[in-house]
This record gives sequence, C-alpha cells and structure tokens, in this order.
Amino acid sequence: MSTRDNPYAVPGDTAGGTMRAGVDFGAPEQSRTPGRPSLLDLENGPVAEGLIKEASTASFTADVIQESRRQPVLVDFWAPWCGPCKQLTPVLEQAVRQAGGKVRLVKMNIDEHPAIAGQLGIQSIPAVIAFKDGQPVDGFMGAVPESQIKQFIDKLGGGGDRIGEALETAKAAADEGDSQTAAQIYSAILQEEPDQVDALAGLAGLLFDAGQADKAAALLDRVPAAKSDAPAVAAIRARMALAEQVAALGDPEALAARLEADPDDHQARFDLALIANAQGRREEAAEHLLHIIRKDRSWNDDAARAKLLELFEAWGPGDPATLSARRRLSSLLFS
Repeated sequence: MSTRDNPYAVPGDTAGGTMRAGVDFGAPEQSRTPGRPSLLDLENGPVAEGLIKEASTASFTADVIQESRRQPVLVDFWAPWCGPCKQLTPVLEQAVRQAGGKVRLVKMNIDEHPAIAGQLGIQSIPAVIAFKDGQPVDGFMGAVPESQIKQFIDKLGGGGDRIGEALETAKAAADEGDSQTAAQIYSAILQEEPDQVDALAGLAGLLFDAGQADKAAALLDRVPAAKSDAPAVAAIRARMALAEQVAALGDPEALAARLEADPDDHQARFDLALIANAQGRREEAAEHLLHIIRKDRSWNDDAARAKLLELFEAWGPGDPATLSARRRLSSLLFS
C-alpha cells in the first residue's frame, strides 16, 4: 500500500510515514502508580494475562494509553488482506513472549477500526508503534526480521532475562525443598512460554519426585522435537529411565547379603548402585560402579562404566558427585 492510496493518512500530512507523537486518545489514568509487573503473583497467579490482545477504538485508551504507563505497549496495525502483516504478526508475538511480559502487544485491525490509525498518520501497513507513559514514542513499518524486532524491544527497555531469573529462583526453591513454590514459578513461566524447555523439565522433575511419573511423562511430551535433546530434558528422562530399571531389581537387603558373601558378585553390586542412586545416595552409587571398573573393567561388556556415564548425565555436569566420580574414573581409565 502506498502513501498516496492509504485511506488512513491524516489530511495534509506530508511526513512520508513519520509517526507523530502527542496524539491525545483520552484523559490520563488517575492515581496509578507506575511499575513493572513481576513474573507472577504467587497468591493470585501469573500476571501475564492479556500479554497479547486485540483492541478496538473503544478499548484503545485502556488497552494502550493507560497500560503504557505501567510498561511499554506495542500496537500492531494490520489488515486481513495484508500479506506482509501475516509474516510479521507471528514473529512479533514470539518476540513479545520472549520479552517475558515487560512489553505488551495490542493488535488493531484497521479495516474494522480505522480511526486510531488515521489519527497516528499511518501511511502503510504493517506498522508497529510503541507507547510509553501514554504517548507514542517509536515505531517501524514493514515485515522486519526477528532480530530487528528484538532490538526494538530492547531499546524500549523491554529486554532482559526475566525468564532466566525466574528459572533460577524456581531451582533454588526446589533445592531448598520448597517444591510448591518451585512448581508455581515453573507453571507461571509456562503460561507465558508454553514451550520453555527448562520449565517443562523442572516441573516434570517435581512431578516425578512426587510419585506422579505419568504426569511427568505427559509434560515431557510437550517438549518440541527440535529441543528434545536439551540437557534439562535429557536429565529428567535419564532419571525416569533409571527408576524403571530399579523397580525391577528386587530386595536391596538380599543384594547386600549376596555382596557380603561374595565381594566379587558384580551383578549384586551393580544393582545396589542403581538402588543407591534412586534413593539419592549418589556417592555410594558411584563408589559401587567404580569398584566394579577397578576390579574388572570389561565385566558385562563394560556395563559399569556405561552406567556411570549415564548417571553423570542424570546428575548433571556440575554436580559434586559427578565431578568427584569423573576424576576417579579418569584415573582408572588413563593411569
């Protein structure tokens, strides 16, 4: 659409598409304290509702002008017949979600609601205008690439790694035994980013630890195929696979009795290692497997070493048990 045939141009506007500031869409909101929203309110649930919404001329003051006094609001002017609009909108929505709620997106169909676009002097679409403190402050036109959109949002102060900070908070809560708080944070993240892999894996781990393996598996099924090998996902899947193996191992007391009668009963020691790991005794599990490797490295086609490597993956590369056992394994293999 050209400047000449755009029905939304302001009469007499010769700015060639420049976005004008200072348009008055309504009275300022009274007695509102500016401030950024947090990721979630642990009592009332996530605050991310309405992160992306459709607006009308009637709702523009509330959805854009008033809301922009809390955080930046992007307004996407589009129309159903506009091909570039269809290219831009999903990329724009994804960028807003990744900003973690520090910016909001309002979409306006200019065919149904032409007045606002006319007041702003929109010369072509797609057009995106950013509002802060009740006023339009910046904008761009056309189906720009994702990287440019992210830079635009960062410039508004909508960047930052809120999701990363929330993930760290959730992990800290889980490590301290506060599973309820961790689960609430992971759930809030997933309401903003349904495919957030670390949150999916974290919540699945909490469900698995609570004895809800079926729900944990169902949650992992939501992981996008392209991210199925992510470390957090691999770790929880490894834990679940180990638990299935341990369930078929039998009575640990009987295995301990076998080992006491014959210290070279490597199968009994191997099974006890899996049970120790399932019960959270990682150093003990590693010691059993390292003992087998030291005594008979080739036992059962190198099964002890293979299992130890599997445990490293489940524990994570930074776990103290992983670091200690990996050093000892290296000494056994390369000394």
